[in-house]
Amino acid sequence: MMRTLSPARLANALSAQDRKRLMEYGREHNFPQGTRLFEEGSVADRFWIVRSGTVTLDMRVPGRGAAIIERLGPGELVGWSWLLRPYIWHNSAEAETPVRADEFNATAVRTAMNEDPAFGAMIGNWVTSVLAYRLQGTRLRLLDEYALHGGVVLTSRTSGA
Repeated sequence: MMRTLSPARLANALSAQDRKRLMEYGREHNFPQGTRLFEEGSVADRFWIVRSGTVTLDMRVPGRGAAIIERLGPGELVGWSWLLRPYIWHNSAEAETPVRADEFNATAVRTAMNEDPAFGAMIGNWVTSVLAYRLQGTRLRLLDEYALHGGVVLTSRTSGA
């Protein structure tokens, strides 16, 4: 499957000035392979930008365990739930390989966003584009999964989403 430039990659989404400002709130953190970064349903109080390695996003599937929904690499955002109330993770994440990342305190970044509306808009637009990109990717993977397991009837509906 061919991938377009991911908006999750920081360099594709924010200006150099906004990247520099965001990095003021980050600190380097390393995760050994197999480390769980966060669990679905827990408090989303931080996020990461991968420097090296691979992080998998997964979600619980009743009767099947965890299903990988995305693999994230260098420059990509790990976590968006920190931006939206009630600040609870909607999926889980694990270091598939050893990972070096910049870790950000969500409260500090949200405070900076509130204090500087232009900065806040840039970060909010970035995270929203990441969310939309990942939602589309998940939709395509679900369609593939249903196609592999026998016919599914797809109906066309319009919505305001």
